[in-house]
Formats: sequence, structure tokens, C-alpha cells
Amino acid sequence: MKQLLLALLLVPLLSFSQESLEKELDSINSIEEAKSFAKTYKKANKSKVFTFNKEKHKTRLADDLFKLSEGNTKTVKNENKKTVYKVIAKSKTPHYKVRYIFFDGNKLTLEEINAKRYKIISQYQKGYTFSKLAKIHSMDINAKRGGDSGWFPEGKMHPKFEEAVKENDKNTIFTLDIEDKKWHYIILKTQPKKIIEEITVLQYSEAID
Repeated sequence: MKQLLLALLLVPLLSFSQESLEKELDSINSIEEAKSFAKTYKKANKSKVFTFNKEKHKTRLADDLFKLSEGNTKTVKNENKKTVYKVIAKSKTPHYKVRYIFFDGNKLTLEEINAKRYKIISQYQKGYTFSKLAKIHSMDINAKRGGDSGWFPEGKMHPKFEEAVKENDKNTIFTLDIEDKKWHYIILKTQPKKIIEEITVLQYSEAID
């Protein structure tokens, strides 16, 4: 009898708690508020904030979320849980894409780097693919991807790197030195500037009884 009474007392408390959470979720209007909410409910409700990029994310869920306006939500249910996705912010940002070969000036002298760059550019002009040359010569971790930077948003890379990319046209190969960092590059601009839509989404999950 005591257990039954306790269960009956807990029902309105759980209902109130759920309504309170839903109101809190509805009141979130900024990325900062979403991050604070996600931090509070990270463990209990697997809450998190993430960004969908329209160029990278081609899933059905991403397509559905891109169709929503800021502040709107999408709910996905299965047998065990309900997951709510709330679109916090939408933006359209210039993105750039290149392939590059990186040389570390802390490990090679500038004379050695320039000799390598001269040879590599000559090989490229003779028909060698840039991706193959990057896999062989680049000292960056993305050498495995043939030096492909992927689409990166304006403001992500070093200012001198971005400025050089902006100044050159598609299919142009050029060199770049960032002396204070001892970073040295051969860069091939593979795509023109592209405006890509991104959305910041808050995810919140709860068990279904």
C-alpha cells in the first residue's frame, strides 16, 4: 500500500518536471542558452548542440531540419525514446576548398622547402595529380586525403592562408609562406567560393514509458 501511495504521489511531480523541461526548451533562443541547456542535461537526456552543414550532411534528418525555421522543432520517436531537435540558428557563410601540401619550417630549412616546391610544381605541370603529390610530400595529417581541406568556412584558417585563397582563381597553383609560424605551402585552389547554409541544432532525448 505504501509503495502504491508513493507511486501516486510521484506521478504529478514527474508530470510537472516534464512540463518544466518543455517550457525551458521552448524558451531557448540563442546558441549560448542551448549550450547551457545541453550541459545541464547531457548525461540524463543525451542533450547536445551540433551544426549541420548543407554540403556535408545529406541525411534525411538533415534535409528535414534545413526546412525548418529558427525556433522550430522536429520530434523523432521509436519504441524506447523520443528525441527532439530544435533549430537554434541558421546562417549562410562563404566556404572555400583547396588541396595543399604543407612543409614544417621547424624540420626543414627554407632552402630545402623551396627546392621541394620547385620540383613538386614541375611534376604537377607535367601531369602528376596534386593529390598523389600531397600524399607523398605533405607533412600535414591530411596528406592521407591527398591534401584536401574539405569545405572550410570563412574565418577558420589563418588570415594569410584565407587571403591567399581568396586572391587566386579556381585551378590556380601557388605557394604561401607564413613566416612567424614557419608554415610553408603549395596550394591548389580546387573550387570557387561557395555560400553554404548551416544550422545549429539542440538535441534532447527522453525515455518513453
